[in-house]
Amino acid sequence: MTKTAIPYGFWPSDWSAEKAASASRDFAEIRAGHGGVFWIEYQPADARCTLWHWRAGRAVCITPAGLSLRSRVYEYGGGAFCLTDRGVAFVNEGDQQIHLQSIADQAAGPSMLTQQADCRYGDLQFDSGQTAIVAVEEAHIGERVEHRLVSFSVQSGGRSVLAEGADFYSSPALDAEARRMAWIQWQRPEQPWTATSLWMAERDADGTWQTPIRLAGAEGGESLQQPRFAADGTLYCLSDRAGWWQPWREEGGRLVPEFAVANDGAAPEAGETQAPFDHAPAPWQLGTTSYLPLSEGGLLLTRMVDGYGLLLERNDEGRERQLATAFTRCRQLAADEQHYYCIAAAVDRVPTVLAIERRTGRPEIIAGGEQPLPAEQLSRPQPFTFATGTDETAHAFFYPPCNADCRSLEGEKPPLVVFLHGGPTSACYPVFDPRIQYWTQRGFAVADVNYRGSGGFGRAYRQRLHEQWGVVDVEDASAVVTALAVSGQVDPARTFVRGSSAGGYTALCALTSDAGFSGGASLYGVSDPLALRRATHKFEADYLDWLIGDPQGHAERYRQRTPLHHAGRIRVPVIFFQGGLDAVVLPAQTELMVSALRQRNIRVEYCFYPQERHGFRQADSLADALARECRFYQGVLG
Repeated sequence: MTKTAIPYGFWPSDWSAEKAASASRDFAEIRAGHGGVFWIEYQPADARCTLWHWRAGRAVCITPAGLSLRSRVYEYGGGAFCLTDRGVAFVNEGDQQIHLQSIADQAAGPSMLTQQADCRYGDLQFDSGQTAIVAVEEAHIGERVEHRLVSFSVQSGGRSVLAEGADFYSSPALDAEARRMAWIQWQRPEQPWTATSLWMAERDADGTWQTPIRLAGAEGGESLQQPRFAADGTLYCLSDRAGWWQPWREEGGRLVPEFAVANDGAAPEAGETQAPFDHAPAPWQLGTTSYLPLSEGGLLLTRMVDGYGLLLERNDEGRERQLATAFTRCRQLAADEQHYYCIAAAVDRVPTVLAIERRTGRPEIIAGGEQPLPAEQLSRPQPFTFATGTDETAHAFFYPPCNADCRSLEGEKPPLVVFLHGGPTSACYPVFDPRIQYWTQRGFAVADVNYRGSGGFGRAYRQRLHEQWGVVDVEDASAVVTALAVSGQVDPARTFVRGSSAGGYTALCALTSDAGFSGGASLYGVSDPLALRRATHKFEADYLDWLIGDPQGHAERYRQRTPLHHAGRIRVPVIFFQGGLDAVVLPAQTELMVSALRQRNIRVEYCFYPQERHGFRQADSLADALARECRFYQGVLG
């Protein structure tokens, strides 16, 4: 087929913004039981999260119309359902209460277990010993917000407080006999990826819990997450004590490493650290399951390697087998006697739910997995590392322009869009992203950057943002352009930087630092850190102090790193996107930034979506924002 020569950035494509938005279907939270497996499915068409049950080769939606499964504990939610001996307990998005739903009698419909109007619930677990639902409770009492672990009797609805007094709780886990319970807690000003502690309590014969004891975790220096009990009662937990989130196990009242591997693959010597890989992302959400102790011994693991999320089976002798090798990111694990289950993503298809036969390792797609674009239209990620201007390196994935019907003009280099993820301790992965394909289809190159501070590359890399937010991440946004320009892959005179939430802050900082970008986009990005600090929710109330410093002791530092104070330095066009219900970055913060640029006659566009929160979910909003951003950049290119 003859390709038409058209300038980069203006290639026509049938891959519309509407198609890209509809391909944003995703899955979350998977649990095995009742003869099959359950998962949450998010559909952008109606912005609902529904529960699906797969059994005997058939998947059915069991969530009635008008309901949606989503927790808003810590604003980011997670752990929105668990399986019970009778059915499912779930958090309904509309009222944030726990509801019970029978599997055997679908016609009966769900019933409310809790009626605590001022509370939200998440991280649900079933307590088989007391036939109760254990949950993290978030109580809003006036302007005060309190968190605790509670349980509700399935029969009576009676509420019991299991643990309180700490600022935050997560990850309640019970052993098979429901005689021991472990959980994670932490205190302000820490975040769950900086310093947490592992606690455990034992249950007396009369059902009451004894005084809990702390098994691990001290002030600073160690982040623990995801306690799990094996079938034999052994308690496991992920700890980054050795520099990476690795599985450790309880032995004699203390944690010991489950395995250790020298960096060269040889047997470790005494005192050597464990394998240099994370086995979990930063715990922004509750309910994450990135590893599982297996009933016959050994572990099912996800492992972060150079930005990829691999799935591994490790037996009790330490031998490993990689599973689902065609997929580049595996997450949210479950298992029964015949199958392993996970949510998986690949470079060429939308997210999938996989059932993997344990004996043969054969994967079967049981939901999702569609391939919206043919191979010749697909831009595939190219992983690379680049120098940051210091002695350090950062990581990214490069997507070249790709459109089977178009080619560039002679000698032309493509414009570049730099993607900056939120968090900022989240990460990007080499998976099919319909937004990125929208750009590459139109002749843009994309760099998806895991700047220093991103998760998945060990504690030291993650900690590089400590008091350096707005510095090292901005350096990396600029350095990735230099690296790609030197290699001849992009035109450095036509570059754009864009990011959402924390990534929006980095994008705005890059634009105020006059890093050479031609324009940019902020999607509900932070333009005034101090305003965010005053208005944000409890979970992130101290995060700014960690990222930048104490405002009183470092007032000048805040001034230097506040894009709103330096709007006068921005000389290039910027487009802003904001949700009207955003409780993290309030609309007023974005509107002040827009006003400051308009006063200087800088080209600016403001796109406001009244019914969106922090992170757009509705298909119409996603499509409109993507199309507007593209038209905005094309207008800059002229």
